Amino acid sequence: MRILKPYRFTHTLVAATLSLTLASSALADSFRASSGFSGNNLPDLGTAAVNTFSLEKENQIGDAYMRVIRASAPVVNDPVLNQYLTELGNKLVAHAPDVKTPFYFFLLQNDEINAFAFFGGHVGIHSGLLLNADNESELASVLAHEITHVTQRHLARSFEAQEKAAPATVAGMLGAILLTIAAPQAGMAALATTQALSAQTKINYTRLHEKEADRIGMQIMVESGFDPNAAADFFSKLAARYRFTTKPPQMLLTHPLPESRITEARNRATRYPHKQVADNLNFQLAKARVQVRFSSYSEAAALSLFEQQLTKHSYSFKEAALYGKALALFRMEQYKQAETIIDDLLKADPNNLFYLDTKSDLLAQRKDYDDAITMLNAARELKPTSQVININLAHIYNEAGKEQQAIPLLEDMIFLDKNNPLPYQLLTESYQKAGNKSMEYFVKAETLALAADYKGAIDQLNFAFRAAERDKLQQARVEARIRQFKQAEQALESLK
Repeated sequence: MRILKPYRFTHTLVAATLSLTLASSALADSFRASSGFSGNNLPDLGTAAVNTFSLEKENQIGDAYMRVIRASAPVVNDPVLNQYLTELGNKLVAHAPDVKTPFYFFLLQNDEINAFAFFGGHVGIHSGLLLNADNESELASVLAHEITHVTQRHLARSFEAQEKAAPATVAGMLGAILLTIAAPQAGMAALATTQALSAQTKINYTRLHEKEADRIGMQIMVESGFDPNAAADFFSKLAARYRFTTKPPQMLLTHPLPESRITEARNRATRYPHKQVADNLNFQLAKARVQVRFSSYSEAAALSLFEQQLTKHSYSFKEAALYGKALALFRMEQYKQAETIIDDLLKADPNNLFYLDTKSDLLAQRKDYDDAITMLNAARELKPTSQVININLAHIYNEAGKEQQAIPLLEDMIFLDKNNPLPYQLLTESYQKAGNKSMEYFVKAETLALAADYKGAIDQLNFAFRAAERDKLQQARVEARIRQFKQAEQALESLK
């Protein structure tokens, strides 16, 4: 499904917002290292000592951060990339120790090389990370590191350590962090006046967190079937590439790379049995998709990139180079050429979600809805809960004037994942086409609430109440949701 425009900043700066909230001086030093690393025998710090924040409190704060990020940052709502990252992340989480919270992986359109984690199991990945990783093991090494920050509750433990040193500053720090997401300039000023800023930069406690994330992250990687050398390979590559530049990528700022750390990673990798780990086709397909649809490449540059790969045979998988070329041709509205390539790819791999998604786009482009519905329903029999298949099928139903078939499909998706904006957006469209104004307003309110706009959501619910004049049951449902949103708004305000 072609959902190409992520949410945009009102005040700009993905890098500024996220680095200030999760990777700038105050918060980066809360759970990332600021200088050298030494020694291989790392104490297991555990999570039992965390008393300042309960898991429930962490989840509440994490949910609030995520809602504001949806409203202000360029979150990529691409079902294919979302499903790929979620499956990769969950594969790693399945081998992680001390998992106490669900995980939520999301992608941001930002060419900076970075990833970050925060309260409530949220892990954000910059598109630049996929652009610069050469294989799936390199990407997995970064995700495993961030997963460990969550499972070992490094952020909460850092705040607890800070509270022991200066209890009054912790509340101010949390408020300033949330304020920074919503209004970067105001948030920066608040952080600058918080005593925790200068104090936290001197705490060596977080160096242990970073080393713990390196150690446990590698263990997670290996148990998940990835190459233990990938972490050192990726960071060595970045360090070499940016050695003589004045502005290193965010990942080198938030994950400092003294030579000792790279050496330790290589030494740690030697403790695991050597095995050859083949690259993954889906990783290369995801990378190609990002290169064409979510990078700074122009249409001509994207097409040239993959044509050169095919001419010079400089690819890990020919299929990924062909897929990238097909996406570039689609972007240039050369649909017949794109479809020829996709059809050939589907013949060899008929259940590949990347190919099915693009074929669905091509069929929708020429309004061949019946063929698209037949194809997607056949795929759905094999993968009934696939986000990619269900989102595409619902979209085709809406386009074909069959919104009544889209509605139960989308409601099932929302039941399984209440934090995904895409089904809400499509369901709003479905109810609009069906002429059900009350439910159109009701679902739009849910979409706004996901982006922390509770006032706007309550306005939509008031419209929904009036539109349901003859449906007392619907009006009662709307009134109950208004009360819930008012409570959620108060809870969000209490964090500021």
